[in-house]
Amino acid sequence: MSHASTLSAPTTGSPTPRSTRRWLALSILALAQFLVVLDASIVNIALPVLGDQLGMDTVALAWVITAYVLPFGGLLLLGGRLADRYGHRRIFLIGTIGFIAASLVAGLSVSSGMLLGARAVQGASAALLAPAALALVTHLFPLAKDRTTALGIWGAVAGIGSAAGVLLGGVLTATVGWQGVFFVNVPIGLIVVAVIPRLISRDTAGAAGRLDFPGAATISAALVAAVGALSAVEQVGFLHPLTLGLIAVAVVSGSAFVVIERRSAEPLVPLAIFRNRNLTVGNIVMLLVGAAMVALFFALSVYMQAVLGYDALVAGLTQLPLAGALVITAGLAPSVVGRLGTTKTLIASLVVLAGGLVWLAASPADAVFVVDILGPSILIGIGLGGAFVTATQLSVDDVEGDEAGLAGGLVNTSQQIGGALGLAVLASLATARSGALEAAGTPAGQALTSGFSWVFLGAAAFALVAAGVAAGVAALTRSPARTTR
Repeated sequence: MSHASTLSAPTTGSPTPRSTRRWLALSILALAQFLVVLDASIVNIALPVLGDQLGMDTVALAWVITAYVLPFGGLLLLGGRLADRYGHRRIFLIGTIGFIAASLVAGLSVSSGMLLGARAVQGASAALLAPAALALVTHLFPLAKDRTTALGIWGAVAGIGSAAGVLLGGVLTATVGWQGVFFVNVPIGLIVVAVIPRLISRDTAGAAGRLDFPGAATISAALVAAVGALSAVEQVGFLHPLTLGLIAVAVVSGSAFVVIERRSAEPLVPLAIFRNRNLTVGNIVMLLVGAAMVALFFALSVYMQAVLGYDALVAGLTQLPLAGALVITAGLAPSVVGRLGTTKTLIASLVVLAGGLVWLAASPADAVFVVDILGPSILIGIGLGGAFVTATQLSVDDVEGDEAGLAGGLVNTSQQIGGALGLAVLASLATARSGALEAAGTPAGQALTSGFSWVFLGAAAFALVAAGVAAGVAALTRSPARTTR
């Protein structure tokens, strides 16, 4: 199969169109996905004010982020499978309603316990919403050309949500208060819940059989422990008993999951799905791109505020060129894929992303935005836009209709695990680098800048490894010994 057209229509799916206004339906689904991605980053700027008002120290504030990420990353595969089993529209709406309710409670919180509980429900609801939404997109657009365009929009939304978090968080915190970062989800979510039933038809009968509860329990435990371990590395270090204990739980639970899935007559995740080479490559790339992206936005935001002296609002506004480049690239990606093929477009995007990150790593402690940051920001936006579109596209390629939710859960899980991995590893390296330089007498601003440079270079390395994986698999695919599907 030529990589000039890696997408094909699913072999199974809805016998009749799910919507007669599918592009409008896509825009509403993308709006819901935007909220999910946004909520992983928008809270960051509000944390200092939130902590003062609710009496939360630094450790407790870290849990405001972790309480969302843990259930989100840990339950995505289960959420995807529930959508396949009980209906993609049904699970999407349940997840969206849960997300709205939890956001309202979070904004009304008067104690740390109330807030953390609401954040956990937000994360669990997002784990239902996100894979079901992507599955609906694959059903709405079964043809290769249309699906490429739809996934271009989808990939742009994923990137924009991360980039917009800092900006919107700063604006809402400054004008409405920290509660605004949660309340903003409510009216948007209500629009989604009101409109989607009018645009997308009811689900047909779900998959027969029973849900693989042992598989669901073990993979959820493994993913929650893995994300928790990566978060703990950043907070308490790799050799802390908490980190080591979570790693052990992740390994044991993950091993048990593999054994259960091999023996189960109706597995939660049929391991045969990974024989789909495009899906496997797409998920590996998404993991590495997620690692690069989360570390990038974290370090860039702190660098601008702690080193360059920008306030939260200005730091957010300076990311608009990156977000704009991402949007434009995602819109152009389908035509580029049509000319070059998915794999070549992906590799080129990752190389551009790495180039922008290396350029950004050269920014000095007294950087001028227009001279030192604007150029690399645009390159990074171009690279992220192309990489998100093509990696998502590969991840849902040739997936059977009754496994569309699972494919959506897999690619979202890869992004979440990658983000936790990148932040844990690169933030630890940056802290060690800055600390060593300060101990040697280097001025604090220069030491911090050097540490952030290591984050940007590490993120570039992730992007180049992803490009290498894609290129290597493409070479294997072109091998004469390859068996044609």
